[in-house]
Amino acid sequence: MPSRGVLRARSPPRGSDRRMESGAMQALADEVSRLDPDWQRHLGDALATAKGEALLRFLAAREADGAEILPPAGERLTALRLTPFSSVRVVIIGQDPYHDIGQAMGLAFSVGRGVRTPPSLRNIYTEVVRCEGGERPAHGDLSHWARQGVLLLNTLLTVEAHTPGAHQKRGWEAVTDQLISALSAERDGLIFLLWGNHARAKAALVDQARHRVLETSHPSPLGARHGFRGCGHFATVNDVLRARGEAPIRWLD
Repeated sequence: MPSRGVLRARSPPRGSDRRMESGAMQALADEVSRLDPDWQRHLGDALATAKGEALLRFLAAREADGAEILPPAGERLTALRLTPFSSVRVVIIGQDPYHDIGQAMGLAFSVGRGVRTPPSLRNIYTEVVRCEGGERPAHGDLSHWARQGVLLLNTLLTVEAHTPGAHQKRGWEAVTDQLISALSAERDGLIFLLWGNHARAKAALVDQARHRVLETSHPSPLGARHGFRGCGHFATVNDVLRARGEAPIRWLD
């Protein structure tokens, strides 16, 4: 589906609605145009549903109200852009983006270079080092994971500044569920890492006869001690990939 098809699927806005939505829709169209055709198709299908259309109206209304939506426009589909549909090898499911200004960059758990590494990501790095050796990176940018086929997908792709969960139950869950289901149906041999109850609920969307699912607690300071520490997921992923003759993920950059 062409990138503009995401917008054409909707009933055309009228009057003030058209003015209200123009900025949000243009930004979305620009982002979608940078995705590979498979992600364009699946995202377009998801946004053309009733829940997808309601989500677009909600985002446009919040923008018109002056809400500071994070990540900034242009970075909300980074996970899909950096990891094309056909390149996905590993899927890590997050929840909603970081809500402090300057943190969210469109990749689950990741922050830009120069931004202090959040506690959950520090725990992730600690487990990587335990599995793989080496030293914990001084930055929190996981773009190099994404470029190796690790899809870092939050189930909500937007939030509002200083308001965690502000965009829950507005349609993102249905959209990202459809993307996960598409991966399960159209790809084979993916490895899903589901950390915490929110992510583990997505196991129901995955055909486990075709894919590998690894589950444990969330890497947050409260959750890490309940299974994440010592889970060995990063080593397991690379063991599976090597056994298939594929290049392992370089977890440390």
